[in-house]
Formats: sequence, structure tokens, C-alpha cells
Amino acid sequence: MSDPTNCTPAVRGPLIVTAEFGPADFAWFDRQRGEHFPPERNQLPAHLTLFHALPPSALAEAKSRLSTASRRSPPQASVAGLMNLGSGVAYRIHSPELETIREELADAFHGLLNAQDSAGWRPHVTIQNKVAPKVAKALYNQLDAAFETRILALSGLALHEYRGGPWAPIGRWPFRL
Repeated sequence: MSDPTNCTPAVRGPLIVTAEFGPADFAWFDRQRGEHFPPERNQLPAHLTLFHALPPSALAEAKSRLSTASRRSPPQASVAGLMNLGSGVAYRIHSPELETIREELADAFHGLLNAQDSAGWRPHVTIQNKVAPKVAKALYNQLDAAFETRILALSGLALHEYRGGPWAPIGRWPFRL
């Protein structure tokens, strides 16, 4: 079954919603992910996930809501620190405006959210995962010693289909400039 509005092929996997970075910030995060993520597990570019698994049946609603949510100026955002994930490291993202967008979307998707997406949101960009805790701690300490707050450019919202590894892009909705 196709989406007649833009001929999207049938979607069977969970839907993932992300915020997109401007080109320079994306390149910075993705370079670090390439340096620190185990290569055999690094199937995705750097990303900031808002929702991990909306049901495929919510495709039309998700497109509509993301279109509406993107009709505003880009949210201000910054890298506010590091997160030790136990077996990895992430950059903690601070953006009250993006948090508001996510809360509005969470309210709209009430009843469709899984436990992970209902439990609250800790915005972050993972640059290392699935490594030994001592390897993660060493990277955390290295990055923390040189950490400086970084202002980020958020360029839009995106929707993807999870396909067991790499994600299939469905659509992108830029913020108004």
C-alpha cells in the first residue's frame, strides 16, 4: 500500500522521528561517531532522536504533525555536556524550544508511544556505543577534559523507517528561516 500524497512505498517498520542538524554540526558529530563507534555497529549517521518507534500505522499523522511542527523558526540548541552511557558516550543536547516541540508531538501521539518514548526524553547524540565500560569511560574522560559548550544549528525534523539496521528516509521538514 502506498501513500498517495507522495508515493512513499509501504512502511512496515517502526517510525523514527529525528531533529536534523545544520551541515557543519552534522559533519562534526558524524566525524566523531566515525572515530569512536565500533565500525561493525556504525550503520547510521549521527542523529538526534525525538521518538524511537511510532507505529507504521501513524505514518500519515506523523507527516502531518511534523509539517505543522516545522512551521517555526529553528530552535536554539547547544551541546551542554557529555553523557556516560555505561558502554558508550553521548553529547547532551540542551534546547528548551526543541523540548517544547517534542512535548507537543508527544501529546499529539498519546496512545501511540512505546515505553521508551513515554518515559521522558534525554536529548543526546551518541558517538560511541557497545564498547567495554572502561573504553567508554576513557573516551568520556578525554572528551570531558577538553569540553566546551557548542552552539548548534537545528535545520528541521525528519521521519525514517526502522529496517533492522539502517533507516530508510521517509521525509524531511525544514524549519522556517
